[in-house]
Amino acid sequence: MGKTLFDKIWDNHVVVKGEGDQPDLLFVDLQLIHEVTSPQAFAGLRENNRALRHPERTFGTIDHDVPTVNPFEIKDEIARLQIETFQKNCKEFGVEFCDNGSERQGIVHMVGHEVALTQPGKIIVCGDSHTATHGAFGAFAFGIGTSEVEHVMATQTIWQKRPKNAKIEITGTLPKGVYAKDVVLALIAKYGVDFGVGYACEFTGNVVEELPMEERATLSNMAIEGGAKIGMIAADQTTYEYLKGREYAPKDYAKAVEFWKTLKSDADAQYDKTLTIDVTGMSPYVTWGTNPEQAIPIDALTPKVEDINHEKAYSYIGLHPEQDIKEAPIDYVFIGSCTNGRASDFIEAAKFLKGKKLAPGVTGWAVPGSRPVKREIEKLGLDKVFTDAGFEWREPGCSACLAMNPDKIPSGKRCASTSNRNFEGRQGKGARTHLCSPAMAALAGINGHFVDVRDHL
Repeated sequence: MGKTLFDKIWDNHVVVKGEGDQPDLLFVDLQLIHEVTSPQAFAGLRENNRALRHPERTFGTIDHDVPTVNPFEIKDEIARLQIETFQKNCKEFGVEFCDNGSERQGIVHMVGHEVALTQPGKIIVCGDSHTATHGAFGAFAFGIGTSEVEHVMATQTIWQKRPKNAKIEITGTLPKGVYAKDVVLALIAKYGVDFGVGYACEFTGNVVEELPMEERATLSNMAIEGGAKIGMIAADQTTYEYLKGREYAPKDYAKAVEFWKTLKSDADAQYDKTLTIDVTGMSPYVTWGTNPEQAIPIDALTPKVEDINHEKAYSYIGLHPEQDIKEAPIDYVFIGSCTNGRASDFIEAAKFLKGKKLAPGVTGWAVPGSRPVKREIEKLGLDKVFTDAGFEWREPGCSACLAMNPDKIPSGKRCASTSNRNFEGRQGKGARTHLCSPAMAALAGINGHFVDVRDHL
């Protein structure tokens, strides 16, 4: 029987095979760390007089806590302590990291592939659920808990129970004005926030193959929102071209590519589950409620109340059943995060912002996911498009994706957000979040409410 992409990578990394349904011990190629989930792990090493097993296989960045107006003006004492502790730990244990304000600093789920530490066939872990992002590059990447972070630090291995295999086939023709963000929201709306629980998901199909790397990253990033820790895409020529020439790309690149070409699911590979979605004629999507499953096409009405979760969501978000989502006034626009904070996201949003102004009363934050992205957009002169439109052009960081830094949406205010989660309080206590693509967010800011991107192409 043939093997899936996931099976091939898993089998290549087994150190100790568990008996029966017991976990396997896997070798970890790369552990990415940040300031929030690593301090306890480093403290555990220190308390037990343990060394960091492979400092060269550990790479860090500062992202969750960092302010995006001035990264050095850290008023929150807990954030300051976490950042300073992280800096001290990395220096003490010999870990290379992107320091606060440095030219490589960025969100942990972006710096890995920007420097080509993320590579096909690797097992990559990080103390953060959106580590699945790296799966877009043919890696087996997943988020882990703090105790597991310490285990990897001490042993460069991790115990894992083998998940089942799921294939997610995305086919058809992607309409103009519809993006990977819309596709993944439509997928979660169709199959629910738990379709991937217990599965390693592989995105396949002609639509996936046609996507650029940054759009693929959006798909893999939000696999976790469907309950899957792992969202993989087989590497291809698009992947090889993206990684080529970057800082940590293999020295013998041709040899590496030959190996990477073997990392594809075999034609006769068996999956435990297959989900399909045809994007032909798909509309842009927006979330109406308080989890990513509660999403609708922009040209549909909000659903009737089906259960207590719908009642709670409507109460929190300030909408009602069978309402046109375009009627909801927007107060804030956030373009950024590890989901949509890449260069192509800002380039696409700028197309709709050029020569326009944010509607009266709308606050706009444009926050690159990394400093390399910030520099690229500034080199193109597109930062001026954002500032001319009334956006604040910020320093890189996680920003308003989560309420762990100064960039919080005020209570009761409604935000068109390119991030990944719309949970209650995710962007600030009482904040109302609507997930959408960068194009949808930009147009919502200009109009003061959501509109259909397809009407503005």
